[in-house]
Amino acid sequence: MAAPSAASRTRFPARGLMAADRGRRMLGVCGMHPDHQEALKRNRVVLAKQLLLSELLEHLLEKDIITLEMRELIQARVGSFNQNVELLNLLPKRGPRAFEAFCAALRETKQAHLEELLLITLSGLQHVPTPLSCDYDLGLPFPVCESCPPLKQPRLSADTVEHSLDSGDGPPCLQVKPCTPEFYQTHCQMAYRMQARTRGLALVLSNVRFTGEKDLEFRSGGDVDRSTLVTLFKLLGYNVHVLHDQTAQEMQEKLHNFAQLPAHRLTDSCVVALLSHGVEGAIYGVDGKLLQLQEVFRLFDNATCPNLQNKPKMFFVQACRGDETDRGVDQQDGKSQAQSPGCEESDAGTEGLLKTRLPTRSDMICGYACLRGTAAMRNTKRGSWYIEALARVFSERACNMHVADMLVEVNALIKEREGYAPGTEFHRCKEMSEYCSTLCRRLYLFPGQPPT
Repeated sequence: MAAPSAASRTRFPARGLMAADRGRRMLGVCGMHPDHQEALKRNRVVLAKQLLLSELLEHLLEKDIITLEMRELIQARVGSFNQNVELLNLLPKRGPRAFEAFCAALRETKQAHLEELLLITLSGLQHVPTPLSCDYDLGLPFPVCESCPPLKQPRLSADTVEHSLDSGDGPPCLQVKPCTPEFYQTHCQMAYRMQARTRGLALVLSNVRFTGEKDLEFRSGGDVDRSTLVTLFKLLGYNVHVLHDQTAQEMQEKLHNFAQLPAHRLTDSCVVALLSHGVEGAIYGVDGKLLQLQEVFRLFDNATCPNLQNKPKMFFVQACRGDETDRGVDQQDGKSQAQSPGCEESDAGTEGLLKTRLPTRSDMICGYACLRGTAAMRNTKRGSWYIEALARVFSERACNMHVADMLVEVNALIKEREGYAPGTEFHRCKEMSEYCSTLCRRLYLFPGQPPT
């Protein structure tokens, strides 16, 4: 490698000639300085998760920090995380200029927030080089992700980023529009029965503080989601139960106890909202252990919970289903069509005297904050994108729209939203909610009707 430039020597002055420091100086001639190696090591997880390599590699290639062969080796790795790890393995071996060049490349590729993390780490080490020059305002706020909160070591979180620097600094003040008597009279016959004064029991389970081996992040803004849903469900006529910070075993036991409450027999529906970190098909307890969503649904199915047979059961899951951030795509003009082939049923003989049977699982609808394999977004002040959209749509449209159509409206709001976090990989990131349903009738909530 070429010797350090004069500018580099000015920016990183040589150490004194004390014997204890000579080893560091010798390493600095042929390899990366130990302080720089330590800064990379301490920020390794966040760098591995957040680096955007496509343009960065070209800058490092131009500065002779990596070779063409190294670039090909990095790009041969499967997935952005593995590519980032390969680069981080190579950097400490690329000489005394590698750290400075890496930081400069971060600035030039609009990833200055990562350079700032490295500089902050350097400032806390015993041997501190003079800070690198920078061309951005260190006073600007940078969004942080759940896996790398400020002033903490990076965390290995499966539930992600969730900050968006958009307008607003608190949860909305909810008011549910009442259903008119005319709408109720013209729609109640085609819908699930919804006449009980208490529409049903609702459970809001919110895990915010995690203590298990997974070292999952504090879910800042999670309390806003919980408060929003409690208010919404009460306004819609539900008797709301709340659970805070439960282990996986506690979640299963308390969901079972909730499903077995005799009060379900006297109500017309049920709601369960689960707010936590998660992976595809499961959510985390605060102990870092997983509860499978299929087990949750089983607790409320027709076999396990007979008091809710033929009654609609709504589930809302605010949790990540993977760790991929949806970068979105540019919209192109054009039309597309998709048609579903028709299906035919075969006739089967029936015997009128047989007792009516039910599928094991029916009359359920479940809304998910994000698609399979992707991350859910949350604003630390306003709560999650999904719960905010859910509360907005349900409070405005429950008066004249059934639940499945309201979840389509929620999807439309989520589709239009994008992250605002310049300089991070989450700038202009996207999210897409979805729902699945085994409802057999239209599910209107009829707020305020019939009159009590």
